Amino acid sequence: MLSPSKMWNGFKSYIYKNYGENPGSMLVHTGVIGWILSAAAQIYAVAFNDKISKEQKVFLIPQEIGDAVVNIASFYTLTSGIKYIGSKLAKTAKLRTSAITDILKKDGHILEKGQKRVDGKVYAGDWNFNITNLDNYGTDIASKFKPFKNGVEVIAGLTGSILSSNLVTPLVRNQYAAKKQKEVLANIDKNKTTDESSKLKYPSDISMNAYMKLASVKFSSGSLKI
Repeated sequence: MLSPSKMWNGFKSYIYKNYGENPGSMLVHTGVIGWILSAAAQIYAVAFNDKISKEQKVFLIPQEIGDAVVNIASFYTLTSGIKYIGSKLAKTAKLRTSAITDILKKDGHILEKGQKRVDGKVYAGDWNFNITNLDNYGTDIASKFKPFKNGVEVIAGLTGSILSSNLVTPLVRNQYAAKKQKEVLANIDKNKTTDESSKLKYPSDISMNAYMKLASVKFSSGSLKI
């Protein structure tokens, strides 16, 4: 069995290997984990709440699960999408530092104002330009580009997280919850109506003989009469 220290060192190695040079992804993934834990706590609270009837739980628990899926999907989609855009802007050099600009200018990768574009040549800022594919990326550019790209991804991820958590996700969730709430209430009312209609009540404003006659009609089967 691994000792706690070895387990901790293994965990640190895993984090560094997968997120050491990609903190933006860690931001997205930890956010998703937070949403999952929050949803699990909410579902647990509904499932083990004695004040909520079993009939209501049948509808409320699936609603909470669906609500969690909407929350997690909208958060992950928007946050990772904005992070991807930020990363793409950095790789295409649409966003760049002055140090990176100087290197790209020296190598002729920047189309200056008034300069004619060479047919077939891809310049910095073009959508299909990739700074990591340049011949001198490893020697001259990587040390300046990686910290910049990581910073862009973190800022983009934070922006996506803020927009998702405070604007998009609550809007989508509220619309979904409102729709599901109507369905839940309709089903509960339907079940109540069905249960009540299945019970034959003796109205106080008719005679016992009349009530027995109604009962014989309701519960008769074929030629069998009450």
